[in-house]
Amino acid sequence: MKLQQLRYIVEVNNNDLNVSATAESLFTSQPGISKQVRMLEDELGIQIFGRSGKHLTHVTKAGQDIINIANDILSKVEGIKAVAYEHTKPDQGALNIATTHTQARYALPDVIGKFIKHYPKVSLHMHQGTPAQISEMANKGDADFAIATESMHFYEDLIMLPCYHWGRSVVVNADHPLAILSKTKKLEIADIAAFPLVTYVFGFQNKSDLEVAFNKAGLEPNVVFTATSADVLKTYVRLGLGVGVLASMAIDKEVDKDLVAIDVNHLFGYATTKIGFRKGTFLRSYMYDFIEEFAPHLTRNVVSEASNMRDHDQIDKLFKDIELPMR
Repeated sequence: MKLQQLRYIVEVNNNDLNVSATAESLFTSQPGISKQVRMLEDELGIQIFGRSGKHLTHVTKAGQDIINIANDILSKVEGIKAVAYEHTKPDQGALNIATTHTQARYALPDVIGKFIKHYPKVSLHMHQGTPAQISEMANKGDADFAIATESMHFYEDLIMLPCYHWGRSVVVNADHPLAILSKTKKLEIADIAAFPLVTYVFGFQNKSDLEVAFNKAGLEPNVVFTATSADVLKTYVRLGLGVGVLASMAIDKEVDKDLVAIDVNHLFGYATTKIGFRKGTFLRSYMYDFIEEFAPHLTRNVVSEASNMRDHDQIDKLFKDIELPMR
């Protein structure tokens, strides 16, 4: 059994059993991958992948168990390399972050600016996506950190640490009925439900605060447009396509002075942004520093303590008495 063979079966699985795409991503030949996979299966005496002719059709039950262990082994190998680099090149390396457009655009610029200044030899890469995409990148090891808020069920296999709370605003043009109504009363769910809405992708799925609020009121949101970018959402609000429901921190007083932002935290409550990483990850010193710069209460000792906990309930108890900042 070779590490190369384990890497091949993991990557074949990651590429939806497409051996050709796997070969491209690993800069090797398709026949070479197929041969090594067959050799591993022969050695183990089981099939990792089901086949129809020359095509892989599915991962067998035994194969899934083997791929899971292979993932852990490859992660440990990367950890060994990280330990070596920590001792030989402590200020050099790479940091990959997967997050949403809102976090990348409004929460991270100052943090990243300070980090790059302090660690000029660390290559930092930002990947933006939906909650599902962010989770996939982190779970596959394509991202060191996942920074997210919505759809936390995607992150069950990661260690997720709370960073800060943020609120939502309804955003409309100055002449919109809701802008006029908000001058005389606090908006209610029924007021918002009377208009088409534009909001984030997945904003009303998987028991989000928005979905819960509408369900409690016995109403159905009329979502006509979704996007991952707050800036895109504001563009469509300006066009009159619908009422925007987005993070309050995405409202710029100067850039968005033509729009009216109405605080609706009394309707939806606050959301909590978390930063997460794979269990068993060896965190470099600069990774600890990035986390603490992003969330000052997440010191190296606190992060290390949370990393050793068994489940999310234990981690939640660790932070139950910590008052998170509001953005």
